[in-house]
Amino acid sequence: MKKDIPNPKANRSMLVVAYLIVGIFICMIGYFGYFLQVRSDSVINNSYNARLDSFANRVVRGEILGSGGEVLAQTQVHEDGSEQRIYPYGSLFAHVVGYSDHGKTGLEAQANFYLLSSHINLAEKTMNELSDIKNIGDHVVTTLDVGMQQVASDALGDRKGVVLALEPDTGKILAMVSKPGYDPNTLADDWDALISGDNTEAQLLNRASQGLYPPGSTFKYITMLEYIREHPDDWRDFSYDCDGHYENGDYTISCYHGNAHGHQTLGQAFANSCNGAFASLGLTLNLDGLKTLTDQMLFNTELPVSFAYSRSSFAMGSDADTWEILQTSIGQGSTQVTPLHNAMMTAAIANGGVLMKPYLIDHVENVLGEEVKKFLPASAGSLITAEEAGILSDGMRMVVTEGTGSAVRTDAYSVAGKTGSAEFEKNRETHAWFTGFAPAEDPGLVVTVIVEEGGSGGKVAAPIARAVFDYYFTR
Repeated sequence: MKKDIPNPKANRSMLVVAYLIVGIFICMIGYFGYFLQVRSDSVINNSYNARLDSFANRVVRGEILGSGGEVLAQTQVHEDGSEQRIYPYGSLFAHVVGYSDHGKTGLEAQANFYLLSSHINLAEKTMNELSDIKNIGDHVVTTLDVGMQQVASDALGDRKGVVLALEPDTGKILAMVSKPGYDPNTLADDWDALISGDNTEAQLLNRASQGLYPPGSTFKYITMLEYIREHPDDWRDFSYDCDGHYENGDYTISCYHGNAHGHQTLGQAFANSCNGAFASLGLTLNLDGLKTLTDQMLFNTELPVSFAYSRSSFAMGSDADTWEILQTSIGQGSTQVTPLHNAMMTAAIANGGVLMKPYLIDHVENVLGEEVKKFLPASAGSLITAEEAGILSDGMRMVVTEGTGSAVRTDAYSVAGKTGSAEFEKNRETHAWFTGFAPAEDPGLVVTVIVEEGGSGGKVAAPIARAVFDYYFTR
């Protein structure tokens, strides 16, 4: 009787196929676990997921709370079973908390999944469903400090603009004010007027994260850093004699109101925001290097945040002409930045070059106050080196002690910052900027302010930041 002889090649092929199937199965299990732990919430909470709103048929939308437990948004259930979303602070948190009618914005959109989830005990949930009673949704506790938000809003007053405050070492956003605003409690009645083509106020726009502005002189720490990178051994030897104007051929760059600063070192030029000095050194820069630096500082790219924002843009290329270089070097030209992005760059400087991801949600808890999910600080990586951050911090400290930021100077605490007055349209007043941190030696808070058509950053924006710093150090 003839025996079958095993074919070694066939056996090897079968083993390869078997290992391949096992490998694919392991990869699928791994991805499934990754999806459940990392991606599931973002996919479920996607604005295109129409099924998510069906959760509202079974759950009363949860509350949004301030960091101290203050109710920023809640659902009121009437006797007839109808529901109404209430915002106790009216317009104060309008943009950051958002609204849930006419679509969803702000935290109402970002935290939609959590607000429509319910982690009450299983027995109660079962009884409610059998009795056709809605479960109470989970509450979202934010990082927002109600007192600081009020102080920031009061300091900005009726002017258009933004006040943004965050912790540089955690990324927690403590205040986010955008004006002009709206009252989310009367949104249904006001909607047609708010979206009317005749309305030029853009009250629904969150200027903090979505408003794009020329950075003005707040961009000068980027220009200065590129110069320092290109002159690591002799940047301290830079000097410039300012008579209030810098001329190059047919082009003239003027310092603010034509102020003549006299003899300037690089540090003094930065502290005094001398346009002439920065225009002159801008012409010496390697434009490819400057573009690389702006990329590192997150221009033209996505920001590591989980709420709606606009991308900042830096458009100058290596073939730029003289006028574009002069303008871009002082923060004008076509460069655009959001207040959020400006605050993030400032936070990285304050934090030794490391950027922490800004966030608004501290934790999620059920109706009994039991924690369901905790959000922890996370690093987005180093934007610049610790040495570079130290140099820029020293320069920003000089802005306050010797230069244009004197309005935030106080004996109670130390501040490092940068002012800016950004031109945006001919024959219109400049936007007023301030961005900085305190204490300068051990930063705990970053504050960024812009006042649209406010004029001088040092005279208008800096005092607003001072009010927020004062609150922080006395609360």
